[in-house]
Amino acid sequence: MEKQKTVVVGLSGGVDSSVAAYLLKQQGYNVVGLFMLNWEEQDGNGNCTAEADFEDVKRVANKLGIPYYTVNYAKEYNERVFRYLLDEYKKGYTPNPDVLCNREIKFGPFLEHAMSLGADYIATGHYCKRVDRDGKVYLYKSHDKNKDQTYFLNQLNQKQLKKTLFPLADLDKTEVRKIAKQLGLVTAEKKDSTGICFIGERNFKNFLQNYLPAKKGDICDLSGKKLGEHDGVMYYTIGQSKGLNLGGKNGYSGRWAVVDKDVKRNILYVTAGDSPELYSTGCFVAGFNWITDKMSGKFSAKGKLRYRQADIDLQVEVLDIKTLKLTFAEKQKAVTIGQFAVLYDENGMCYGGGRIDKLIKN
Repeated sequence: MEKQKTVVVGLSGGVDSSVAAYLLKQQGYNVVGLFMLNWEEQDGNGNCTAEADFEDVKRVANKLGIPYYTVNYAKEYNERVFRYLLDEYKKGYTPNPDVLCNREIKFGPFLEHAMSLGADYIATGHYCKRVDRDGKVYLYKSHDKNKDQTYFLNQLNQKQLKKTLFPLADLDKTEVRKIAKQLGLVTAEKKDSTGICFIGERNFKNFLQNYLPAKKGDICDLSGKKLGEHDGVMYYTIGQSKGLNLGGKNGYSGRWAVVDKDVKRNILYVTAGDSPELYSTGCFVAGFNWITDKMSGKFSAKGKLRYRQADIDLQVEVLDIKTLKLTFAEKQKAVTIGQFAVLYDENGMCYGGGRIDKLIKN
């Protein structure tokens, strides 16, 4: 008789991981819940949001009849993710900590800890699909394209994927909530978390000011004319139009948008309206991670330059194993250095991704 296989599920206190644990138990696995504490800090009201999430984890685990544990990765998170995030912001870039959280924590120390417990696999509530073929594991988009999260998993490797299950691959979000409701899980109606992975849905600018003190400076148009004052260039992203307080400047009644940042001189540059300066024709990508097969030469692909963006058509030129040049079929607005460019084939298979390192304007 084949030994029952053990899966350690990363329970976050949300509906997705709750249903993932239930589905795996239904499939005959020995399921163990593990809650990760990545950030130790109270919110603005003096409450630790992780405590509330762990209470939901306990309720879900008890309802499903599975054991649960907690593990503290706050130190690892601070060293591997948060310091990188602060360094990128200091340079004026806009990093994506959720991508790094997956690579450095969930599929790093978490995976290692699960294996040390004797697990055969780990599992998460991510919306994506694992496909095994010819001794390799491929990462595909999930059935629910609106919720697909392959973008955040672009840094994973074969070793990590071979030990990971994604139970929600073929489900829509509405189906997941329906299952949770039928089971009477406390997470059934819980709102999806849309904040940064470690601080939740707080005002990120206010949070960042605790670590990168504000240094006010000039907001200028591209001719160098001063239009206003900013709170610190690192707090703004390319394409941002909210919070600039430039209404009516230069006789322009429309919206201004951030087009560039000069960190050394502490100047934020803006442009009026949907200016050509906001668009790029391509970009260079550094540190590209090939999930399965390494490509070479030139080829056509689909891509995302930020999460939630609709796939765009582009041409890929592999300059070396880690460096790519991407040429967009159509000009793209507000492409941001520090974000990840993630590539797919026409069937939704994820090649991998890398950090946007330099923009090509024309």
